[in-house]
Amino acid sequence: MYVPLQCKTIKRNKTMCTLINQQLPEFKVNAYRKDKGFFTVTNEDLKGKWSILFFYPGDFTFVCPTELADLQDFYAELQGLGVEVYSVSTDSHFVHKAWSDATDTIKGIEYTMLADMTFDLSRKHGVMIEEDGQAYRGTFLYNPEGKLKVLEIHDNGIGRDASELMRKVKAAKFVYENPGLVCPAKWKEGAATLKPSIDLVGKI
Repeated sequence: MYVPLQCKTIKRNKTMCTLINQQLPEFKVNAYRKDKGFFTVTNEDLKGKWSILFFYPGDFTFVCPTELADLQDFYAELQGLGVEVYSVSTDSHFVHKAWSDATDTIKGIEYTMLADMTFDLSRKHGVMIEEDGQAYRGTFLYNPEGKLKVLEIHDNGIGRDASELMRKVKAAKFVYENPGLVCPAKWKEGAATLKPSIDLVGKI
């Protein structure tokens, strides 16, 4: 499996490899959206805004439509926060449309569905299952500068919870907009945050 890790030298003879804070990779894929039909999406389209790439194994499957519908339930709220959503599978844009036309669940999806037919985008995010031609369930949140701030990868038998993603999105945006503050465990919008300092050491 190809994982686009970037290793940085942090001390002599020591390196650190991580996906967090990596830049959104270059890509160009076909896409389908109910209100726009077929069009092309590139990494440039994601610049300047918060973006979620929501990878799933395939159209016309079982867990996948429940996840996409769950995410749709939060789409209006995400848009209100300035966050755009892109679902991604290795199916073609034609299959995305056929799925939307065939089922009421997918017919209700309003966000853009990306067609990663060359597997390039899935490989660059480390979720590609080469022997199956499908991706793992992977969620990636990029900030307006194109830096990866949240990632989650599941085995394909485990469905995701969009309400938990929503909590992470709000926490990521809060930290981004309030430098010097951090969100503790189970933080929810409006709850107390922390300001790390020497005065706080040993008092939590």
